[in-house]
Amino acid sequence: MTAAADAAATDTGATVTVALVGTLDTKGAENRWMADRLREHGVEVVVVDVGTGEAEGYGSPASVSSAEVARAAGADILELRQRNDRGVAVTAMGEGAAAVLGELHADGRLSGVLALGGSGGSSIAARAVRDLPIGLPKLLVSTMASGDVAPYVGASDVTMMYSVVDISGINSISRAVLGNAAAAIAGMACAYADRIGAEGSRAGSAGSQSAGTNPADERPLVAASMFGVTTPAVEAARARLEELGYEVLVFHATGSGGRAIEKLASSGLLAGVLDLTTTELADDLVGGVLTAGPDRLTAAGVAGVPQVVSLGALDMVNFGPRASVPERFESRHFFIHNPTVTLMRTTAEESAELGRRVGVKLAAATGPVVLLVPRGGVSALDAPGMDFFDAAADDALFGAVLDAVRDSSVVVIDGEQHVNDADFARRAADELHGLVRKGH
Repeated sequence: MTAAADAAATDTGATVTVALVGTLDTKGAENRWMADRLREHGVEVVVVDVGTGEAEGYGSPASVSSAEVARAAGADILELRQRNDRGVAVTAMGEGAAAVLGELHADGRLSGVLALGGSGGSSIAARAVRDLPIGLPKLLVSTMASGDVAPYVGASDVTMMYSVVDISGINSISRAVLGNAAAAIAGMACAYADRIGAEGSRAGSAGSQSAGTNPADERPLVAASMFGVTTPAVEAARARLEELGYEVLVFHATGSGGRAIEKLASSGLLAGVLDLTTTELADDLVGGVLTAGPDRLTAAGVAGVPQVVSLGALDMVNFGPRASVPERFESRHFFIHNPTVTLMRTTAEESAELGRRVGVKLAAATGPVVLLVPRGGVSALDAPGMDFFDAAADDALFGAVLDAVRDSSVVVIDGEQHVNDADFARRAADELHGLVRKGH
């Protein structure tokens, strides 16, 4: 056992277990080599076979067979083999592996995940770890890691390592790269087990630990959404929340930022969400480049996390350089933010639909929600005399969102202030603080 593994086991009594996710039908020998390295580092290994063919080269039955993985996804391994449809097989095995890993985590038997593969294996592994909580180590050694890794990383904390050579046999290069990967995940898994064990000990001695608390300093965590045109609001709100004893994580509303907020909201790590900047919904509706997807502004509601929400930057849709804007928008009103960012003003019709969507999402929330309506403007560009000031569009936005939350439990604060007014921002922070305190 390595010193790190020994320390983790001694200090907390935790078992350090790494799930090795691999296609044993095509990379059996490589996964066997990785499993041996992991055991040399003192961690227990659960081998999850996500291949659809007969396992070859692994030498012993997987901890979780491919048939069990397929069954966890509601599929049959023999039918997948007979169908011989790579896309269907990759999807099924990814879903099944996600279910298997989720069960291992729920049972307290998962300290980290390691996977290696090409495009297919990487896709399966990416789906398998997507729903695991942030903080649990996830390492993917992939031939795809030198390009665009967004499809594999998504909004999670996946660590990707480029394999350099194809994952096909153990040679002088792969031995070094894969050896480093085994050592890395073993170290991360030991540190994770040590941390989780220590947190459990603290919780046991001090009573149950509240959700959204960071054990490092005991300050509740709040996620906040920000854009350049709502920076004054979020900075003022952040300062106020920090005065009140919170740790504030600020995410730039560029698509990935919104997805990260959604991921955190569903992870149980947050005490509250300060979602003043919901602009990604405009990109999703109209076709801009910074969409966070249609599920933006839903995770906190599903999880019952307290939310204070506003309409920041819903006056704009984001594109790249001016020449990249689709031709169908040529007649629209634009603002050249810089040579690589072009902003387009949302119309009254689009604003009305955005208001409706925001309101519907908030009305469906299972936890407490406060909606702040800034009638003075929703961004730095949306004020009298500024480029995106459009009273009709703003009225359509405000009217639609208020209609959608009417007769719901959403608390509405409808005021004449601009979103970037300091008093508006501090009010938002105080409202969130009130919601969090009510829940404890």
